[in-house]
Amino acid sequence: MRVALVSEHANPLAAVGGVDAGGQNVHVAGLACALAALGHEVTVYTRRADVDEPDTIPMAPGVTVEHVPAGPPEPLPKDELLPYMPAFAAHLARRWQSERPDVAHAHFWMSGLATLTAADLLGIPVIQTYHALGTVKRRWQGSADTSPDCRLAIERDIGQRASAVIATCTDEVKELTAMGVPVERVTVVPCGVDLDLFRPDGPIMRHADRNGYVRILSIGRLVPRKGVDTIIEALRHVPGAQLVIAGGEADDDESLRLGKLIAASGLGARVRMIGSVERADVPTLMRSVQVVVTVPWYEPFGMVPLEAMACGVSVVASAVGGHLDTVSGCGMLVPPRRPRVLAMVLRDLLVRPELRASLAATGVRRARSRYGWPHVAAQTESVYRSLIGERLDGLATAGG
Repeated sequence: MRVALVSEHANPLAAVGGVDAGGQNVHVAGLACALAALGHEVTVYTRRADVDEPDTIPMAPGVTVEHVPAGPPEPLPKDELLPYMPAFAAHLARRWQSERPDVAHAHFWMSGLATLTAADLLGIPVIQTYHALGTVKRRWQGSADTSPDCRLAIERDIGQRASAVIATCTDEVKELTAMGVPVERVTVVPCGVDLDLFRPDGPIMRHADRNGYVRILSIGRLVPRKGVDTIIEALRHVPGAQLVIAGGEADDDESLRLGKLIAASGLGARVRMIGSVERADVPTLMRSVQVVVTVPWYEPFGMVPLEAMACGVSVVASAVGGHLDTVSGCGMLVPPRRPRVLAMVLRDLLVRPELRASLAATGVRRARSRYGWPHVAAQTESVYRSLIGERLDGLATAGG
């Protein structure tokens, strides 16, 4: 099968950790490689963000990344990319006229807009994965949401026009249904985790300050909605614990804001901000702590708790989005933006090593049984094949 994955702002080759480089980049890369391992020919289409990026570049056996000329060849915030989607769609249409994919799988709403525009006249089935919904973002961020005003209407239209929608968690299905997306077109297929990289056995990062503290880790992009400030505020009520914050850069706005909060809380001796960590080193870091905490206000799926579970580390996560599927029953769920509740759960967990061990073991089993990329790719492939079968049946009927 020839598969087109369209990911307008999230280049699978990009380094993870920037404001617009996170779970979607990891997801598209993992899915592309896993589909290729099943024998499919995969091309990932993403916007050219650097004048020196080649037109195409092989990423893995069976996977090619194509850089699409749409807008200036420089990094731009994703919320500024909508005006360039007609050019993105025109490029896809030209390419697909000569090399028609069997299916086109769009990732994020602007990718869906471009993909549907290009695929309509060619009769290519389109699968949509949103990764994040404007309705949820607007609900939690309000006036701080920088998405274009038309996003919600376009997302609704995409969901009604796409051949199929893949939701990454059950909570997303409720949101899609409320938007008017036909529920019969929606299939839940979760994000995956690299079980060769994220595993319980392996090296453990050495911490320079051997101070006897139990360690809590927060890792991910440093943006306000990730709730790192909630963890800092909770730490004031968790004596004997050290918080390690991985992600961001020392001079970015959120790092500076969190640094001021740490100082004002008198926690300078118990919080370490270590900046970005190479992806290959993330499992080593995770295995070096007692608990991984991730408490965003909202989270479409949430890769961090799943990766920690696969590493055999106990998890505390906010009871939102994908966490309700992944963490429930094998980790601790807390309401977002409730530092005192988080502190209470952490105090209990940190003095009960047997509970941490039990949760960690259950988490490993769940990660390995449900979320490995071969399993996720096979579920995705099943959606693709159902659409190709429908298209072929329709052509046979039309031909008499």
